[in-house]
Amino acid sequence: MKVVSTIEDVRAQVKAWKKEGCTIGYVPTMGYLHEGHASLMERARKENDKVVVSIFVNPMQFGPTEDLASYPRDLEKDSVLCEKMGVDLIFHPEPEEMYHEGFSSFVDMTVLTEELCGLSRPVHFRGVCTVVCKFFHIVTPDRAYFGQKDAQQLAVIRHMVDDLSMDIEIVGCPIVREEDGLAKSSRNTYLSAEERKAALILSKSIALGKKMAEDGEKDTTTIVNAMTKLIETEPLAKIDYVKAVDGLTMQQIKEVKKPMLVAIAVYIGKTRLIDNFILE
Repeated sequence: MKVVSTIEDVRAQVKAWKKEGCTIGYVPTMGYLHEGHASLMERARKENDKVVVSIFVNPMQFGPTEDLASYPRDLEKDSVLCEKMGVDLIFHPEPEEMYHEGFSSFVDMTVLTEELCGLSRPVHFRGVCTVVCKFFHIVTPDRAYFGQKDAQQLAVIRHMVDDLSMDIEIVGCPIVREEDGLAKSSRNTYLSAEERKAALILSKSIALGKKMAEDGEKDTTTIVNAMTKLIETEPLAKIDYVKAVDGLTMQQIKEVKKPMLVAIAVYIGKTRLIDNFILE
């Protein structure tokens, strides 16, 4: 496994692989990797000849009051996991490599980015779309793998690829959870023991909403209100949003229909966590 930090090195290696007829699977990450990331690498390993993982904490998708400086980083630990999962190349650039002096081109999107995380984090998806578009041009993968925990991000990336006629297959992979139900996240490391226990309210509310929908409840307001009331029973929880949206447009809906995404963002102490369920 190689670890490189320049665009030139990635392109040279990928071009060599493609000359050999190899297919390329790509997993974009911000590092501090866990089993959720490993599941993406495993899927990419099964479906492609070569696997590239990028590790880059993208400053463009963090707002001025968000956790860019404190976001966990551990390249040595990440490299061990990548090698274990059969990754062929890690691309670990510095911000200056991705955003040179005078950088002023961005990928923006409307509609899909106006709800959920896009509403509470207004700069977020501009940064996500811009950096992912850059990575797609650098790595030129056949397939790229994203987790469904970031369901809005997955929908946004699929829409961007379609809108910009990119020849890349976007593969969504299921949420990976801890044994007690908490969705795997790099930000879970921020939680104290008390907060870690309190964070289970997210997966409990997701389970409640999903059961209501599967049992035939058609009114999304009834589902959202029940989930909200459950989350509010946890003193350490502060709700950012609990919403039911169309799974394609990310616009709020009043009646259950497929595809539907019910997504939540909740602060446990100072840590913002997300979770969701999808009715396909």
